[in-house]
Amino acid sequence: MGLRIAVVANRKHSVKVEASAPPDALAEYDAEETVEGIQNALRQLGHEAFFLEADETFMDTVRAARPDMCFNIAEGLRGDSRESHVPAVLEMLSIPYTGSKVLTHAVSLDKVMTKRIWRDAGLPTAPFQSFRHVAVPLDERLTFPLFVKPAREGSGMGINAHSIVHNEAELRAQVEWVIHTYRQPALVETYLPGREFTVGLIGNRYLPGDPPRSAFYDADGYHVFPIEEIDMSRSAIPDVYNTEAKGFAPENVGGPQFHCPADLPEDVAAEIRRLTIRAFETLNALDVSRVDFRLDADGAPQLVEINTLPGLRPHFSDMWILANAEGVSYQTLIAEILGLALERYGLH
Repeated sequence: MGLRIAVVANRKHSVKVEASAPPDALAEYDAEETVEGIQNALRQLGHEAFFLEADETFMDTVRAARPDMCFNIAEGLRGDSRESHVPAVLEMLSIPYTGSKVLTHAVSLDKVMTKRIWRDAGLPTAPFQSFRHVAVPLDERLTFPLFVKPAREGSGMGINAHSIVHNEAELRAQVEWVIHTYRQPALVETYLPGREFTVGLIGNRYLPGDPPRSAFYDADGYHVFPIEEIDMSRSAIPDVYNTEAKGFAPENVGGPQFHCPADLPEDVAAEIRRLTIRAFETLNALDVSRVDFRLDADGAPQLVEINTLPGLRPHFSDMWILANAEGVSYQTLIAEILGLALERYGLH
């Protein structure tokens, strides 16, 4: 018997931004195609699927609808923990939902906090510093070139041709621009000159005594999709994977080239897969995430960031590209994410 499942999202056309907002302010919010794609996949699986907007009315609408499960892709409207708003409401109302919980979404949105946790767990990530104001002295352990971006944005927001800085003057100018434009700290980190990759995974680690799900998952309870290389060499802004670059469909001229599976030595690929799971588990993520990497000057993989609400737009988002590369259909991807959540709540 099917479930009543609410797809919870913030659609681009429903989010109102201030006149002073940066031009990429809507980049993280979902297209109608994403919402429709997930709903259609759920219906094909035999469930009743309907949509709830994750706006100021959400507390009332979800309480009235009382779904059996929420398929959560909501980015949240504002604040430094906006991706945690929907999970917090659902926790309070005892409504099950897909994906990570409140604290994980709050931490993963904050790139500085994420890197601190990874660093303290012994995971490789580029040296970094947080700038809350322009005059903060540069940490003597950081050397140019450096990379500057907002601390709490995704989808390449706040990244442009000036993000790679080569001296103090460029650093201060870009830090000032980020703080003024995005009203948040700037993350400054060592620039990683190597190849760029992203890796998607679904799953949750088996607890002692848990029965295996299927052969789709490994012995620990994860399925790691093929590694994708993001090749920016022919893009409009080489070496900068920003909102503009992410707006290109895979087949469009002028955008990045996506190579999946990436052409990598097996030892490097194995290390990236291992780090993907470690990065996921260190933040207590659940069900699904996408982890970004870049190689350093020595060719070693470094963790860049994690997206605990990865895009799920059919025929467009990285997760679709990753799944499609190994012949996993969009419906199967949605079914597995849902199934993992149902398992966690004892509803499968």
